Amino acid sequence: MSITLNHTIVPAVDHEAAARFFASVMGLEYNGPDRHFAPVRVNDSLTLDFMRVENPDGHHLAFDVDASTFDGILERLCVAGIPYGSDPNEPDNGRIDHPLCPRGLYFADDAHNLYEVMASG
Repeated sequence: MSITLNHTIVPAVDHEAAARFFASVMGLEYNGPDRHFAPVRVNDSLTLDFMRVENPDGHHLAFDVDASTFDGILERLCVAGIPYGSDPNEPDNGRIDHPLCPRGLYFADDAHNLYEVMASG
């Protein structure tokens, strides 16, 4: 059996707001809280479980996406006025010239989680 990541905990001051934010940018569904988590299913094998913590330390979460998914994410970021950038140290530079792929970007949430999106084409 290969090893796959089933879920990971994403810290947030307001776990439901963070889950809604992530889902809206990524074009995913958020169906509300489940006990003490606010889960967002990313794909068939991965769920991000947003959890309320008082003083969250931001995490870095990176995603490979196809070109059309990337375009949708970029459009949603622009329409919502959410800063993005091509450098983890400047996630608000408005560029998508990622050093590891043809197009990529970073964006952050209120808990300082840094999301990286890399387009394969």
